[in-house]
Amino acid sequence: MEITLLSFFREKVKQYRDAPALHCKDKNKKFKTVSFSELFTMINQFGAGLMSVNVKRGEHIGVVSDNRKEWIVSNLGILGIGALDIPRGSDSSGDEIKYILRHAECPMCIVENEEQFEKVLSIKKDLPLLKTFIVLDEDYNPASKKEKGIEVFTFKEIIDKGKALLEKDPDCFNREIDKGKGDDLATIIYTSGTTGQPKGVMLTHDNFLHQIRTTVAYLDMGKGDVFLSVLPIWHAFERAVEYVALFTGGSLVYSKLVGKIMLEDMETMKPTIFPSVPRIWESVRAGIYKNVSAGSAIKKSLFNFFIGVGTIYVYFRNMLKGWLPQFKKRNRIIDILVSFFPFIIFAPLKFLGNLLVFGKIKKKLGGNFKFGVSGAGALPPHVDKFFAATGILLLEGYGLTEAAPVVSVRKQHSPIANTIGPVLPEITFKICDPEGKELPPGEKGVLFIKGPNVMKGYYKNPEETKKILSDDGWLNTGDLAMCTINGEIKILGREKETIVLLGGENIEPGPLEDTILQSEYIEQVMVVGQDKKYLGALVVPHFENLARYARENDLAFTKPEDLIDMPEIEIFLKKEIDSKVNVKQGFKAFERIFKFILLKEPFEIGKELTPTLKLKRNIISDLYKKKIDQLYK
Repeated sequence: MEITLLSFFREKVKQYRDAPALHCKDKNKKFKTVSFSELFTMINQFGAGLMSVNVKRGEHIGVVSDNRKEWIVSNLGILGIGALDIPRGSDSSGDEIKYILRHAECPMCIVENEEQFEKVLSIKKDLPLLKTFIVLDEDYNPASKKEKGIEVFTFKEIIDKGKALLEKDPDCFNREIDKGKGDDLATIIYTSGTTGQPKGVMLTHDNFLHQIRTTVAYLDMGKGDVFLSVLPIWHAFERAVEYVALFTGGSLVYSKLVGKIMLEDMETMKPTIFPSVPRIWESVRAGIYKNVSAGSAIKKSLFNFFIGVGTIYVYFRNMLKGWLPQFKKRNRIIDILVSFFPFIIFAPLKFLGNLLVFGKIKKKLGGNFKFGVSGAGALPPHVDKFFAATGILLLEGYGLTEAAPVVSVRKQHSPIANTIGPVLPEITFKICDPEGKELPPGEKGVLFIKGPNVMKGYYKNPEETKKILSDDGWLNTGDLAMCTINGEIKILGREKETIVLLGGENIEPGPLEDTILQSEYIEQVMVVGQDKKYLGALVVPHFENLARYARENDLAFTKPEDLIDMPEIEIFLKKEIDSKVNVKQGFKAFERIFKFILLKEPFEIGKELTPTLKLKRNIISDLYKKKIDQLYK
């Protein structure tokens, strides 16, 4: 019998039977715990229920839902009988869902609630293969929706059908698990599409098993660990996190991507591990600064002083321990001599900062926090430095859906600053120039990877598969990178995001945007300028902070959105941007932002942003074409 996700999980259930697996809120917003044995019983029942409604091995099951207990039960039940899921979040548009369900040829779709059912039902005429629906919401009444030519079941009805089948044949689900192979497809995840039409990434059981098997080599995870879950569960990063959490004996806390709710849940459930995306860590940092700004002048001065102390302490600690990236060989003896006395001098001050300031921040995270992981996008350096200064361990990782998705992560006990760490065990990498020549450490090129985590290809799209996946298994990530002499990787931007000005200058927009976002008055930004004389930007102000500035400077306004039309505000924000992006800060003269347009509405997930909050640059460029054109008149 081959190892699959379900056969592996079945063994883990025997090991962790009574330990908590899930923490989910009931109707009264109180957390209820589900043990490993209880979870596996539900998975058994749901899988058997699918068998009772004639779901076949290899069948494609659409899933349109956000994070909840029933999602993971459905997911593992589907995989147990050898079918595979085609997942999407509830914020997906009808057109997006129509394309995916039709392209993936789904005869069944699991939907979260009545709203999602109605959304999919409205496009049913364009989905001739779709015949069956399962609604996860327990309040949904299928009797109220009798549609010609379709069957509608509730989650509970499928569970009940499974119970009935298991009473007749107790081993029916286990027999299906035993038929599985590691190379079987587990899912087809359609890329959120920062560029072009979504492509269906085919990931196998073996792809995900690699993630479970190897991440523990770099990170201490196991029984008793509590993972906070806020990212979309259908996304490859969160999905891999949930498998790693459960399959190593940890438990999942389902929370919401809403600051107030998330922080309340952290204080209540005391997570030890929090995997998230850069934008969330940036928001946590902004929230801390906002709280500090509302305090007294003494409180602000004390906070800023200890952040400065923490930053200096961390730099010399990293130098002393050899945790600075080495793109060229560093002299360890000199590093130790240079760093030892500053480290000794600043250590007591850092300890005092922990007592007076940083301990309170850690308490807000629940008090048991071991580490956070930032993935699915580049972590801005100022956010990275901030959490390092506070003593909160934040480990930057890197991956892509086509790699199931984790490729690398900083090691928990020897995190090399300013890198995404080494690749996971069993993965190899190379960095190549445009001609395909492999480059040495310290030189910039395109990152290629190879390993058991790499996808089978894009579903029904051999042309696109050939563009990034070679016959001998090398995946072109499309990311620009360089590596250290010890094998850690630093990501420098996206190959396709590089802006080329009319003068031929190549510019990576990511570092510019990260630097601009250090301003407390700017919420979102996208740098533009392809084939233009100079760089421009689309800027979404942080209206709350901007309104505070306006009041402090006696600028009259009715509502915050009116501020973007005021010349004084435009001049102020121009100074803010220029103070961040200039030659003194290490930027070249042609990287200066010459003009910008202020936007009233923020970029939204599903429209201008991917589910992991990355900019959909091509979409934004199309939506705001007229405004961008104004920058160059």
